[in-house]
Amino acid sequence: MPGTCTLHGTKKSPTQVLKDEHRVIETVLDALERHIRAGRVDKEFLEKSLDFFRNFADGCHHAKEEDELFPVLESAGIPRDNGPIGCMLFEHERGRALLRTVAENLGAAATDALAAKTVRWAAGEYIALLRQHIQKEDNVLFVMADQALGPQEQALMSDAFDRTEQANGNAGKHEHYLALAQELVRKSNGGG
Repeated sequence: MPGTCTLHGTKKSPTQVLKDEHRVIETVLDALERHIRAGRVDKEFLEKSLDFFRNFADGCHHAKEEDELFPVLESAGIPRDNGPIGCMLFEHERGRALLRTVAENLGAAATDALAAKTVRWAAGEYIALLRQHIQKEDNVLFVMADQALGPQEQALMSDAFDRTEQANGNAGKHEHYLALAQELVRKSNGGG
């Protein structure tokens, strides 16, 4: 099915697809924040959160930005170095580093207070980073993209999103991660 990582396979503008994905990501950020604020370091919950952030937020969403959107914006004159694209790329890398810190300390967190504290710190930093990052993209970069890209370029980018997802064998990936997001929200609210 084309658009496996787009919401419900519908054709929307590329920036709207990315904004819709931001809303899903924010629900999991909220769930993770509730979990961390409660002082919990539940290995299963955090492993599933890492799966979501690594494979949906980064592997699906950030891949669309880095592989398709950013190069087109750069060719349209939006600067990479010392500009908004470079800032977004730096933040993507910072997020990956924070997720690695969570993963590296998670195994010991059940018995090691310092590891548990590190997991909570890195998760908290990731939450703050991604929330600010999403606001910058929604309110600055995507506005610039909508102004810089005409209808034909946007249609080509939407098709490129679909091709990229199909080339990576991601059929059903979006639905899987939507379900995982809902599960994490339920668990963070005390549900099973």
